[in-house]
Amino acid sequence: MHSISVENIHKDFRIYERPQDRLLELLQRRPRHKVFHVLQDISFSVLEGRSLGIIGDNGAGKSTLMKLLVGTLQPTRGTISIKGQVAALLELGAGFHPEFTGRRNIYLNAALLGVPDDNIAAMEREIIEFSELGDFIDRPVKTYSSGMYVRLAFSIATMVRPDVLVIDEALSVGDIAFQKKCVERMNEFRKQQKTMIFCSHSMYHVQELCDTAIWLEKGRIREIGESHQVVGHYESFCNSKQREHNEPLDINKVEDRLQKDCRVISTTVRALDGQEIEEVEPLSDIILETRIEILADNVICNFGFAMMRTLDEIMAAYLTTDLTDVPKGPFQKGEVLTVRTRVNAISMRVGEFYVLGGVADASGLLWYEVKLSKLIKIRPNKGVGSLIMKVDWDIQRG
Repeated sequence: MHSISVENIHKDFRIYERPQDRLLELLQRRPRHKVFHVLQDISFSVLEGRSLGIIGDNGAGKSTLMKLLVGTLQPTRGTISIKGQVAALLELGAGFHPEFTGRRNIYLNAALLGVPDDNIAAMEREIIEFSELGDFIDRPVKTYSSGMYVRLAFSIATMVRPDVLVIDEALSVGDIAFQKKCVERMNEFRKQQKTMIFCSHSMYHVQELCDTAIWLEKGRIREIGESHQVVGHYESFCNSKQREHNEPLDINKVEDRLQKDCRVISTTVRALDGQEIEEVEPLSDIILETRIEILADNVICNFGFAMMRTLDEIMAAYLTTDLTDVPKGPFQKGEVLTVRTRVNAISMRVGEFYVLGGVADASGLLWYEVKLSKLIKIRPNKGVGSLIMKVDWDIQRG
């Protein structure tokens, strides 16, 4: 049975050049606006217990579609049918009264979601504990940072156990520790056979958290299908577009995280004899190596490497341990790990690349840190095309 059914949705906005044109249009009964078609002919359905990802460039209509699904906007034409209670996490502050404390907003939001007062009181402590707001829960939410907004909003939206959960990229402002909790909660939500709509620019999260995906382009559905296939086509499309600028890479730049369980010390490319190298022969075997320091006790983590071309900063290859039986811990504070993987017959024929070595949490979804190797060059060789492959020829006569 379908939990969400969307049929022939269109959403238009009227654009006025001047504020007074609205009044003149009303008085003169003559159009003084232009129509902007945000969404056109959108149709899809989501089965109960399934999750749907929505991807696309900025301005494609993703957020407008999410608002239509939760009812904060109404379609110009078409119908939307949703079965069960819906909870949404959209733009920051949506649904909060800025003058109310966090505690009062818990009751306000839960009441709007149809939760009885007695049930809200029972959930209050759990919501506060999950959000980690502490004493801030009794302060006006207008004093909250963006991260605190998200903590409270996500805690409320998921604690009321809705039938449908709608999330629009809001998790990107949280710190790594809270993002980890959110991903765990979303996975619990999926295991409970609840429906989830997830909009994000993180293609990895869309593939891991969603069964199917919709690629929106200029207000229309360009593709709909299994998440890994749609994401793959979207990434190929993005990689093919001409870059407007190409900033030089800082190989020592590491994303600053407020809380980390581990960190990357270095990333190195070596020959099979262990010697560090900066030049590679096509179809040769190499070792990718990263050293990891564990910063907490009982840490379970995944490791990964990516090879990024310098010409266009496209990820040419991506290797991770999350789908393997490689030991992932638990590791203890103070341990230093050396993680290696052997790449057989490297297929790059031309150009230069960096190797990114990274470490992620136990789910493989949240990356604590990545670090780039030195610049690696491909030795000049004969051939055509960016790739070279190890092959065996067979020619038969007759």
